[in-house]
Order: sequence, then structure tokens, then C-alpha cells
Amino acid sequence: MVKELPIDPDDIRRSGELKLGSIPVNAYEAPLAEERRRYGDAALERIGRDMLLVREFELMLNSIKREGAYLGVAYNHLGPAHLSIGQEAQAVGQAFTLDPRDKVFGSHRSHGEVVAKGLSAIAKAEPNALREDLTRWAGGETWRVVRDLLEDDDPQQLAINYLMYGMAAETFGRRTGFNRGLGGSMHAFFPPLGIYPNNAIVGGSAPLATGAALYNRLRNEDGLVVASIGDASTGTGPVWESFNFASMGQLRGLMDEAHSGGLPVIFFIVNNFYGMGGQPIGETMGFERVARIGAGVNPERMHAQSIDGNDPFAVIDAMRQAREHIEAGTGPVLIDCQTYRLSGHSPSDASSYRTKEELDRWAAADPIERYFGRLVDEGVVDGDRQSALKAWAEQTVRAALEVAIDDRVSPRMRLRDEPEVMAGLTFNSTSADPAEASAGETSVAEADLPHLQAIRKKSRIGVADGAPMPGSKAVTFRDAIFEAIVHTTAADDRIALWGEENRDWGGSFGVYRGLTEFLPRHRLFNSPISEAAIIGAGVGFALAGGRPLVELMYADFIGRAGDELFNQMAKWQPMSGGLVQLPMVVRISVGAKYGAQHSQDWSSMATTVPGLKVLFPATARDAKGLLISALRGNDPVLFFESQRLYDQPEVVHPEGVPVDALPTPIGVPNLVRRGDDLTILTVGATLYRALEAAKRLHEQYGIEAELIDARSLVPFEYDMLLESVRKTGRLLCASDANLRGSWLHTVATTVTAEAFDDLDGPVTVLGARNWIAPPAELEWEYFVTADDILDAVHERILPLSGHVMQPGRGGWAVPSDSALGL
Repeated sequence: MVKELPIDPDDIRRSGELKLGSIPVNAYEAPLAEERRRYGDAALERIGRDMLLVREFELMLNSIKREGAYLGVAYNHLGPAHLSIGQEAQAVGQAFTLDPRDKVFGSHRSHGEVVAKGLSAIAKAEPNALREDLTRWAGGETWRVVRDLLEDDDPQQLAINYLMYGMAAETFGRRTGFNRGLGGSMHAFFPPLGIYPNNAIVGGSAPLATGAALYNRLRNEDGLVVASIGDASTGTGPVWESFNFASMGQLRGLMDEAHSGGLPVIFFIVNNFYGMGGQPIGETMGFERVARIGAGVNPERMHAQSIDGNDPFAVIDAMRQAREHIEAGTGPVLIDCQTYRLSGHSPSDASSYRTKEELDRWAAADPIERYFGRLVDEGVVDGDRQSALKAWAEQTVRAALEVAIDDRVSPRMRLRDEPEVMAGLTFNSTSADPAEASAGETSVAEADLPHLQAIRKKSRIGVADGAPMPGSKAVTFRDAIFEAIVHTTAADDRIALWGEENRDWGGSFGVYRGLTEFLPRHRLFNSPISEAAIIGAGVGFALAGGRPLVELMYADFIGRAGDELFNQMAKWQPMSGGLVQLPMVVRISVGAKYGAQHSQDWSSMATTVPGLKVLFPATARDAKGLLISALRGNDPVLFFESQRLYDQPEVVHPEGVPVDALPTPIGVPNLVRRGDDLTILTVGATLYRALEAAKRLHEQYGIEAELIDARSLVPFEYDMLLESVRKTGRLLCASDANLRGSWLHTVATTVTAEAFDDLDGPVTVLGARNWIAPPAELEWEYFVTADDILDAVHERILPLSGHVMQPGRGGWAVPSDSALGL
């Protein structure tokens, strides 16, 4: 399909000038009387009340950490407490215009934003719907504690008690907290009130919020999304990638009318002038105002402005303007909210990098004191109202604290006593309910898709008259993936695809060729070359309710998205206590022939990170079946594919590649070949070298090897492998991952422990040499070959009569650096 955007050399080469325009700085000047008319006195008092409650919660944490007690309640808190005392106007102003549908993704300094967003959502929620949400969360476990011990006749106060208790219990690691105590202080979130993950990774919320906003735009959902991130986060790559991803021209220029418009995301920079002890302005960055960044992103300068974050009305005004831009379809928006933390980075921070004079001057500008001073001066509240609300905040926080630290009603999870509980929270191993899915919007009917029709004319099995068939005549690994995607996207409109070269080009290595004619742009589009944003946006998209299928062109690019894969995608499901699902699939190709930066098999590395299912099919049938299972499942999945196999027809499964959408069970290996003398376990493309080795063992040495294809690395069910080893007494494992750190060593250890008495010798593990991957001309000096398998069998497992070792290869399978030539 031809690209829609022609590039005219006459336009490109014409002289001209870029004019970046101006960015407002502290432009808000409305008198208090105007805000009284707009919002009413009750709302103005609530702003002050909310700031006091935000501060009181953090004063409690600070007191607990420093003194071991708060208002006479003693407690020893072992966890962190990153405080934002002094930034209350920013948190409350940001949340004031937001309702439960709007989502806020925060930072590690999140207590204030959680409390402020919760209070705003409570004030705006429909009472019956709010009560239902609170009683339903976590099976009602949190609600029952609040109902029994923090009951109040006022429904609003009862909801506030729930909010404060849920946050306190989560901070102190209690099972009755928002996330069953597995998120803790820096990771708490509560979706019923629009409180989404608070992120301990600096800037980590930017790509997640971008993905949630993408979901809203592509699904025509109401609500805006806020990425609440610090000023120092603007030094990170994922934040910049998120600015660009959210500003993609195709969102407004190429999407159809129903899905067109800039992303509804606000990048809300909480600019407290410090990144721990470093100062972005004047020291670690080049800008003098954070808002300047907007000028470098799009012609609208991201509607950027720099505001006084110590004035809640200035923040509210900026958020109101941001919503107007977003509702007009011209997002994203950047807000540089200048504020100041009077507390240290954490209670252990003595603020030695700041002068006493600076702290005193900002203390004199305390946003709470100034705000109530204005309300009193204008006659909005009486002079003693601040004290009364302060007492209310103390009572509310103290009551929540007392219940949250009571082991009898707020216990912790007992992970050692019930390890299966944590396993169940890490993976739910469920599939999407078909009743919840709607048929996906497609450009043509599935049956009318030309490329699918061409595949259907091929043989479903790649063997004819005992000989392998070419890919032009039989369904290949590539074709099978294509079919799986067509089946699942046609059945579920929550699935969307993006990555580099996904549209028009046909996707990496032609896997998506023909898909452009099937899926409209809002379901299949090219992303920037921004791996962190590709993956991070997928995480946010999934948390918001979508089912993303995104792609990393090469496994080597995992490094570009390491945090998003290993700290975001892998962890939010278990850190929620299993209360949210993250149905997301990342396709990752394992390269060949391209050398050290494009030919690494990093599948073993991925298995070391808890929270990710890791699949690695080796046959066309399994590629289709496992991808269908992954896309229907409700867990995060890394789906590895060897580039060596894209043109490989189905020659392993005699029944061939099914026409229908038949899932392959995740976690169950496949018995490829039966034998009694030796078991060989393979991962990915090494299956075919093992098949060749097994044939030679049979023909030349009379040895029958039983061959098992792992298919799934995490999870992996050992029953088939252990049964085979008990029969053969010998095990060799092979993959293209580097030998050092290979997942297969875990397999070897497990088999040795579980079947020690059945083994006639040590388990042997083969893998790529512990070198960099060499160019194509040398790669078979690096990867495992059939000859290597025979050498390893002869040297380590079962002497082969008359076998001649390859020159220079003896002893290489011994896992020691000296033997590996390092």
C-alpha cells in the first residue's frame, strides 16, 4: 500500500524560518471574587480542606519515620516515605477539575496526588456508583474494615475514611490496602477513583499515561489522562519519547474522522527545582523554564505554560485550559507547575544541598497559610476555620492509622506460608471473556482479505511425499502468525497494533504484509522509532482496558525498552495484588546474520524477570496457536520469534497448521520425536538442528533420541521432560541464547534435583558461545549446530563409537570461562 504522505523536494528545499512563538509564564491573575463566582464558597473551602488533609497524611508519615509515633500512636515503619510537604496546592489544584473517569499516573512522591485525586473523585462521583465501586474492590475486604471500624453517617466522610485507610494500609504493606500491600508507598493506585499507578521509576508514568490516552482516543472514551512527573524526569529518554509519541502527526492528519485528534494527555511537570539534590535549572539541564521543552515538540508548543504551583487557582486554571485544548482535539498539553518541597527528598534527607535562607523564604510562602489567609481576608471562611479543618484532618488520619496498623484487622499477606498466592497474583492465567469483546472494526471482511485467501490456497502441512515443501506452496511460520492476528483482531476490537514499520511496509520481515488492507489505521499504525514509548504506551493501553499487540523489531532492542518491559509491563499486575489485569503481547524477533547488535537471543534474560510469560515457538502450528492463546489471555507475554523460521513450513506437527483459531496451551512443551536413549530439549530454532542431530544419531550410531520442544519458557511444565528423563537417563539442552546465564541451566538444575536417581550422567547445556554475535560469515562458529550436539553427546553423555570431534571444539560445552576461550 502506497504511503499517504508525499515528500516534495521543492517544499523541503525552499528557504524560510521556523518561528517558535511565546510560552506564557505565571499568566494567571484572576481575583478571588471571580473564582468565588465560578466555583462557589463551598468549593473554595474544600480546596483548603483537601490541602490540609494531603499535608496531614504526610506529616503523619514524617512523624512515624522520624519519631516512631504520630499523635500518640506508635509505629515503626520500615518502608520509604518520599514526602511532598509544601506542594499541596499543586496536588489539589491538579485534581480539582478531574472526575473518576479521568486518570492520573503519578510518581514515587505520590501520597499527595493519591489523596487529592481521591478527594476530588469522591466529591464528583454519583453516590450509589461510588459505594458500589468501594464495596466491590478486592472482594470487599477493604470495605469491610472501613464499614466496621471507620463507619460514618455521612457518605462523603465514609468514602474519605476509605480513601485514607486504603492508602495508609497500602503504605504499611497490609493485605487490606489498595493493592493488598504489594504496591506500598511508591506504587499505590486505585482505579475506581481514577488513581492509576504511581511510579518509582523517574518519568516512568509518562509512557503509561500516553498509552492510556491512546486508548481513550482510539476507543472514543471520555476523560483525560495526567502524567504527573517531576522536573528532573525531563532528562530521561522515555519522557521525551512520550512527548513525541503523544504528538504524532498521524493522530490528527491520517486517522479517520471518528478517531482523529491529539491524545488527551497532560504532561504535568511537578517542578520543585530539585532532582534529589541536583538542580535541573542551572545545573543538570540547559533550560531556564521547563515549559520551554514544548516548543521543540510540535507547532502548538504543546500548549505549554509555566504556572505558580503554590496558588491552587493558577493550577486549576491551567488544568481547565488543558481540558479545553484536549476536548478540541489539539492535545497533548505540557504544564510546568512550579512548586517547592519544604521536606527533604525523604525523612533521612538533611537538605544539605539547600541553604536555610532558601528554605525559610519558601516556608514563608507556604501555600496553605497563604490560601487560608486569602479566604479569611475575602470573607469566604471565618478566621478559625483553618484550625477546625486541621483538627478534622488530624482526626481522620489518626483514625485511619490506628486501624491500618492493627494486625488483627489489617494483616499482611503471609507469602512464605502461602507461596501459591503470590504465584496466582503474578499470573492470572485466564482468558478474555468472549462476551466482553465486540467484533473488531476491519476494512474488509476476514473472508475477503486477499492475503488470507492466498494463504488458504497453500498446503497446511509442509511435507509432501516425504520431502519438505517450499514456503510458496505450504503455510509458513510467517503465514501462521498473520492468520493468528487476523483471527483475533477480527474477534476483539480491543486489540490494537503498533511498532516500527507496522503499516504499509508490511511489518518487520513481512509478517504484517496484507494487514494494512485489513485493519484501519486506528488499529494498526506505525510508531516512532521509540522502543520505550512503544512498550510503555502498551502498558498504559492495557491498564486502561485495551489489549495491545506491539513489536520490537529485534531482541537486541530490549535494552532500549528495558524499564518498560521489566519494571512496568512485568510488575503492575502483581503490584496491584492481582486486582488489575495487564493483557499485553510483545512480539520480539531473534535475529541472525546481522552481527553483535542485531543477532542476540535475549529470551533467557527475559525469563529472569518475574511477571512476564515468555513464549518461543519453533513451528508454524505452535506460532499460530500460542499467539492466539497469548492474545486471548489476560497476562503480559513476550513472544519471541526466530527470523530463521519465518519461511519455515510446518514439518513437525503431522496434522499441520489448522485453518481455524485453535489455541495452543501455554506452558506445555511438545514431544517432537520419541526415543529411549537420550532426551534433547530445545528452545526456538535449535529444534531443527536437534532434529538433524537426532537423525544422525539414529543412522550412524543406533541411538534413539527423544526430542522435546520447550515452546514456553515461562511458565514451563516439567512433567513431560521429567518423564522422558526417567526413561532415557540422559538430558541435553540446547538454545541460541548465550551459554552463560541461559534459562536452560535452570532447567538442568531442576531436572537434576527432581530426577537425580534416574540420571546416568550430568545434564549438558549447549548455547551460543559467551562472545558477541559475529557477522554472518562467522555465525556458525558461534551458534549451536548439529555437529555441536553430536560432539557434546560424545564428550559429555554417551561415547559414540568412531565419532570424530570437530577440530578445536572439544570441551566447549563445559560451562567455565577458560574452556570457552574467554
